[in-house]
Amino acid sequence: MHTLNIQIRFRRLYVALLLLLSSTLVLADAYPSKPIKAIVPFAPGSATDQIGRAFAAKMAETLGQPVVVENRPGANGMIGADFVAKAPGDGYTLLFGTNSTNAALKSLVKNLPYNQDTAFTPIGYFGSVPLIVAVNNDVPAKTLGGFVALAKADPGKMTFAYASTSQRVSSEILASVTGIKMTGISYKSGPNAMTDLIGGQVNMFTADFAVMLPQVQAGKVRGLAVTSLKRSPAIPELPTVNEALGIKNYELIAFFAAFGPAGVPKEVVSKLNKAINEAAKSKDLVERFASMGFESQPGTPEMLDKKIKLETVKWAKAIKDAGMEAE
Repeated sequence: MHTLNIQIRFRRLYVALLLLLSSTLVLADAYPSKPIKAIVPFAPGSATDQIGRAFAAKMAETLGQPVVVENRPGANGMIGADFVAKAPGDGYTLLFGTNSTNAALKSLVKNLPYNQDTAFTPIGYFGSVPLIVAVNNDVPAKTLGGFVALAKADPGKMTFAYASTSQRVSSEILASVTGIKMTGISYKSGPNAMTDLIGGQVNMFTADFAVMLPQVQAGKVRGLAVTSLKRSPAIPELPTVNEALGIKNYELIAFFAAFGPAGVPKEVVSKLNKAINEAAKSKDLVERFASMGFESQPGTPEMLDKKIKLETVKWAKAIKDAGMEAE
């Protein structure tokens, strides 16, 4: 009798385990069964927003469910990142993050409301863009070297705008390597900072191609250099910062990638990663953003995880070299 009881118990346990296993597999199989929310932690019109929306539309085609983009700008991307960090890890809330949210903030903010190293599941890499250093048309400098000379002549008088970590750090490092002093002015969004650069409220702004290139090409501001190691095919006449100043190793590029909250199931990550890579390989998406200097790089979640670890170290060094303190 006793043996029979044990057998019945084992059988029940076995059935329960099978049910549990199959329901987990069914969940992964059924994913996604409803729309996915993608948080863009920067303003509408920013590079993250433009690239994020294009990827969201392509991902929706592959996944068979809408990927709905929601902008939650502010605090260099921290507000949007924090929202995702605290969301359930079920694959229905994503962060379209950048070097700001997933590499640099840790070195810039003393009390981040989440642990940057453990709060997110790396899902897929979109790609990267360089930045353009530009000045207001009334600044009497035609080259980056000329601007540096002006700033040296009157320390602290030259102002620069920033609305993201890469915009701020690129300008601070430029000041650090050339030995100039500038005054930084914080903006809520890149487009707002652009308006003030055109209007002459600030002297200099270093921003991604999405925000900057159309204005440089329209002659509304004067482009001085690009922040990548090579000149950009999108605007080949602009020298790199290294060429313009006769220095080496200055490079600052912004990258974009998708993350989930911690604990997103592997099967779900795999489905999302596949959808992102399909988008990254699509000819029309790549061609659409080529004018932004955007380079897509399909890869695995593991590759993104490795990249984030390296980038976190790189940005920590850049921030330290620029003499910036965590606030």
